Amino acid sequence: MDALEKKIGYTFNDRSLLERALTHSSYSNENRGNALDSNQRLEFLGDSVLGLAAAIHLYHQNPHLQEGDLTRTRAELVCERSLAAAAGVIGLGEHLRLGRGEETSGGRSRPSILADAMESVIGAVYLDGGEDAAHALVARFILTEKPKKLSDYKTELQEIIQRERDNTLSYRLVSESGPDHMKVFSVEVLHNGSVIGGGEGGSKKEAEQNAAKAALGRV
Repeated sequence: MDALEKKIGYTFNDRSLLERALTHSSYSNENRGNALDSNQRLEFLGDSVLGLAAAIHLYHQNPHLQEGDLTRTRAELVCERSLAAAAGVIGLGEHLRLGRGEETSGGRSRPSILADAMESVIGAVYLDGGEDAAHALVARFILTEKPKKLSDYKTELQEIIQRERDNTLSYRLVSESGPDHMKVFSVEVLHNGSVIGGGEGGSKKEAEQNAAKAALGRV
């Protein structure tokens, strides 16, 4: 774990926190006699710490952005793709404790597992070193670029559809899954009653934006 601490630029006072952050639930389930818990609770904490760090960063760096734009930009910064990329930079996958099934099915490189583990590490750093240490980690590996101006895909799609008369556009919630703190919404967008795109997100609004983005490639 020395190598990982060196990469993230933080040395733990309590190494057990880092060990827990690296322990996937599949490993914990297969080793019930092991004292280590899985990283799910740390992931929950890290998600909140990450969201606050990103919100503070965007608030100070983008005084011209309104609430809606700040929300969309934050979602882009802390999305699974961004977190998985940060995990790749520090080589987080090679340090994970995975169950046999996840190990053999490529879990070390799966974006969802990497993203969750990255949040867990953030949560562990927060508990071990406090808010400043956690926010420094987020700033170094996740808030590394000036946010791009995000497109409002729903508005863009609406403008295209409305070019012709009598066209209708609607969104339909297909499913809702996961625990309360990790909800995943699946939404379809319909053009004149026919599905033209689908998307998922941590909120209905995010799922609708992703569905509209997918649909833009088909209209």
